[in-house]
Amino acid sequence: MALKCGIVGLPNVGKSTLFNALSNNKAEAANFPFCTIEPNVGIVTVPDERLQILEKLVNPQKVLPTTIEFVDIAGLVKGASKGEGLGNKFLGNIREVDAIIHVVRCFEDENIVHVAGSVDPVFDKEVIDTELQYKDLEAVDKKILKLQKIAKTGDSEARAYIQVLTNIKEVLEGGKNVRSLQHSEDDAKAYEDLLLLTAKPVIYVANVDESSVTTGNSFVEALKKEIADENSAVVIISASIEADIAEIEDLEERQMFLEEYGLSDSGLDRLIRASYDLLSLITYFTAGEQEVRAWTIERGWKAPKAASVIHTDFEKGFIKAEVIKLENFKKFGSEQACKEAGKLAIEGKDYVVHDGDIMHFRFNV
Repeated sequence: MALKCGIVGLPNVGKSTLFNALSNNKAEAANFPFCTIEPNVGIVTVPDERLQILEKLVNPQKVLPTTIEFVDIAGLVKGASKGEGLGNKFLGNIREVDAIIHVVRCFEDENIVHVAGSVDPVFDKEVIDTELQYKDLEAVDKKILKLQKIAKTGDSEARAYIQVLTNIKEVLEGGKNVRSLQHSEDDAKAYEDLLLLTAKPVIYVANVDESSVTTGNSFVEALKKEIADENSAVVIISASIEADIAEIEDLEERQMFLEEYGLSDSGLDRLIRASYDLLSLITYFTAGEQEVRAWTIERGWKAPKAASVIHTDFEKGFIKAEVIKLENFKKFGSEQACKEAGKLAIEGKDYVVHDGDIMHFRFNV
């Protein structure tokens, strides 16, 4: 499964600078709103040292990491839900992503204007939240009207869905996001087709100045306090540092550069980890002479569904999965050695895949 994250934020918060650094895709960055007219898409490989371990042991023809797709979405302004600025186009782009990366300005710079006149991360967050909530309200109202017509025929499911949507409407009108609600899977069916914007998981990126990249600052603390009751993460990043890192190709030189700022890893690495944690994603591997490859799945998936990310036929005709734990592969050095040591397990349809599993699927279609 390909993870798709949309990078959003008010104009001049550092969105395009961060996107350029993450993907090395040189989207234009300028000191005025709407310099990014169309969404820019960058495919970023997910760093995973376990791939390097497997590469040394297997010596494959190629190594294929899993990827994340980052979409830099045009800057949002107050009134976007009513069509202001790039409004509807912006909001439509967000519907397509799995998670939202909300970049919030947490730095002072008199040379970079702020659309509201001063740096206030809480205000910035509220502007975007409000616009997304307005758009969700519009979608919910339309769905309620449609269901009311169906409910008049005596459809009990329609009546139940109306109640769920009415509760969501009250939450949105109260200035809160749908993701703050706890719903059963059955209740979620009432709005899953709406792709509600405020139901999507969010990671807040606090874009700070270079001196605050390890400790944060008062702006970051204000943001953390504001989202304390949300199931969201805050990742502190200096987009300017990330831009410099992106220009360094040598890994040792890059690590030395990070250490100068007291960092052990890049903002990209931390952002990817936060994305995986937030969405409850894990990685399993396939390893053979032709290729060593990483595959992203949701935590808790059973073997047949995990196999489907390789090909749907693998799930349809699933017979069994051969599973080796990474620590055993490292210890014994090869699949054959693991088999001889009794460390290759044969698992059936109920096996729950674990992070780091090395798997080979048997299927028949």
